[in-house]
Amino acid sequence: MKLTIAKTGVAPEQVRDDWPSYPEMFEAMLAKAGAAFDYRTVDLEAGDMLGEPEPGEGLLVTGSPKGVYEDHAFISPLEEAVRRYASAGAPVVGICFGHQLIARAYGAKVGKSEKGWGVGVHTYSLVGEVPWQSDAGRFSCVVSHQDQVQSLPDGFRRIAGSAFTPFGALLHETLPVLTFQMHPEYDHDFASALMTVRADRIPAERRDLGQATLKLASDRAAMAVWIKEFLEAGAR
Repeated sequence: MKLTIAKTGVAPEQVRDDWPSYPEMFEAMLAKAGAAFDYRTVDLEAGDMLGEPEPGEGLLVTGSPKGVYEDHAFISPLEEAVRRYASAGAPVVGICFGHQLIARAYGAKVGKSEKGWGVGVHTYSLVGEVPWQSDAGRFSCVVSHQDQVQSLPDGFRRIAGSAFTPFGALLHETLPVLTFQMHPEYDHDFASALMTVRADRIPAERRDLGQATLKLASDRAAMAVWIKEFLEAGAR
């Protein structure tokens, strides 16, 4: 299948040259999960546009340091494209900013959380039926965000959450749309580097705890399989 990656941002300049781009991280993540997709990156910040979905195509919306509520030229067209892809039956996956943008495209409230920065490895409880095979009721993954989805978008149900991030993962009831607040594409070393770069923005106690959690295992590999299988199933 063909996977179009909607690139919505870049890493901070201090780490940009030492790590793959966000689309490259997703490609590596999905390859390790056994995917054999034909990838295309659409750089929305550079003015690229998403067209009509093709048969067998899926869409993945990346993370970004931007806020979905900010005045960026690509945000409204991207929301329209998400709805267009989903309505055409093309599978859509959103990660962090992508999770928030998709939720907002379907009417959810998104904004900065009063709980502040979420960093390090967080654990989420699964809620109800999920579109993958798993006996576990919980999973853990790296997070890096201040913004959160603050209400349930129209047509969606919550499938994972935590006390810190209630709307941690969302699934549309009838359309092939799946979103995660967390970052399975980030390895722990990159997450650590991000926290170091943002030391002046993240309170020291929160940052130290986040760095300590990176010594723990996470379920990012399992999440990569979930995303791969969701995209493959939806693109048939």
